[in-house]
Amino acid sequence: MGQRYNTYLAIIIVVLAAVIWIDLPGNPGIHIGSYNKDLSTKLGLDLRGGLSILLEVDLPADTAVTAQQMQDAKSILESRSNGLGVSEISFQVTGSRRIIGEFPGLTNTSDVIKTLKTTGQLAFVPLGSNPLNLKEGDKIKVDYTTAGIAVELLPTAIPTAVVIPTITPTPGGPALTPNASPTLATPQVYPALMTGADLSAVQVSQSTLGQYVIDFTLKDSGTSVFADYTSKHVGDILAIALDDTLISVPRVNSAITEGKGMIEGSFTYDSANSLAIQLRYGSLPVPLKVIESRAVGATLGQDSINKSFRAGIIGMVMVILFMIISYRLPGVLASLALAAYAATAFAIFKLIGVTLTLPGIAGFVLSIGVAVDANILIFERLKEELRAGRSLRQAIDVAWTRAWTSIRDSNITTLITCAVLFVYGSAYGATIVKGFAVTLSIGVLVSLVTAVFVTRTFLHVVLDNLKFAEHPMWFRA
Repeated sequence: MGQRYNTYLAIIIVVLAAVIWIDLPGNPGIHIGSYNKDLSTKLGLDLRGGLSILLEVDLPADTAVTAQQMQDAKSILESRSNGLGVSEISFQVTGSRRIIGEFPGLTNTSDVIKTLKTTGQLAFVPLGSNPLNLKEGDKIKVDYTTAGIAVELLPTAIPTAVVIPTITPTPGGPALTPNASPTLATPQVYPALMTGADLSAVQVSQSTLGQYVIDFTLKDSGTSVFADYTSKHVGDILAIALDDTLISVPRVNSAITEGKGMIEGSFTYDSANSLAIQLRYGSLPVPLKVIESRAVGATLGQDSINKSFRAGIIGMVMVILFMIISYRLPGVLASLALAAYAATAFAIFKLIGVTLTLPGIAGFVLSIGVAVDANILIFERLKEELRAGRSLRQAIDVAWTRAWTSIRDSNITTLITCAVLFVYGSAYGATIVKGFAVTLSIGVLVSLVTAVFVTRTFLHVVLDNLKFAEHPMWFRA
């Protein structure tokens, strides 16, 4: 049995080494081949500072709004917000007509609201053979006034004259070499064949080969124009642009004369669905208005971090002192297991990308108390078994076995509470409640493993070779 617990100890040491590496400040993350994982600590709005916005559907109360429209609006808002250069933004549908947006690091309310409420313009843009090798993400200038014009009347590009200023000599000054006449720059302005208003339906499906594709159906207004263009330009590029940014650059494989087509490519379901949403709604599917915005200063956030850190340290020190005073040597071992628990839980937060908020930190601190409860139950049973005359090794195993039922039931009860809080937070947009539930539930699960595996291993490795009668002061009967 001793050898088995020595093996367990080796496993614990290896895992803790990885945990400590993950917890190190400024960790560069994991980069293996094409796999990249950021391991920075994600801080919520109340700790980092930023902006919180509550959006509501700007339609009469008796106007029906579907759950799909709200989810599509959420996806479009997320896509638009990426242009702000903000990481860790989050949007959440709350209720049937509201969306909450959080922007850590931003405090300029007007810029954020302007970007979110911008009406996107979608256009199908002929690029011919694409001599400039334009690709997804490239910016172009689109002329939307040409939409619906017969294809033979569409220019390949509309030149726009731009006068480049010249330098002229000051009267009475030194003579300068005369410049040539002002030159004209002619940037490409691409005509739009159709706009998003000509689309009737867009959906994601799978081809016969199992690949994800995007099926679209045109309205009558776009069917004839699309049929005319695709019949005369098989093999050409017909790009799709949203707000003058190319979001897809597909090639016309055959004439599409019946108003139904399919966009093929190397799509995953998520990428196909994202493009389908953009095609379905160049602008938001429902109008939104800002009914509340709240800015949190970075200074207040940093002050909260400092106070939370101090509170956590004080709490840990008090718990460790209590355990050592109450249980002596087993208390020391439990404190080591508790430190392992705290480091492991924090590493998991970083691995799965938990955004830490003040309520989330409160849940984590509370889970420390749950971890201590499990150790107390084990140690109280251990004292009873020692009083009954069992050897130390027997007392450890019996104490753990008899305490396990109580530990299991108490943790399950806490996890059920966490599940209820998480569902409540999701249903009503209470993100602080969700954060509390997530960190508390992770902490409870980690504490369960710590009490069952780590504490028991430490007890066996250190105490198996001790004789209780020879070292009574190391224990508290």
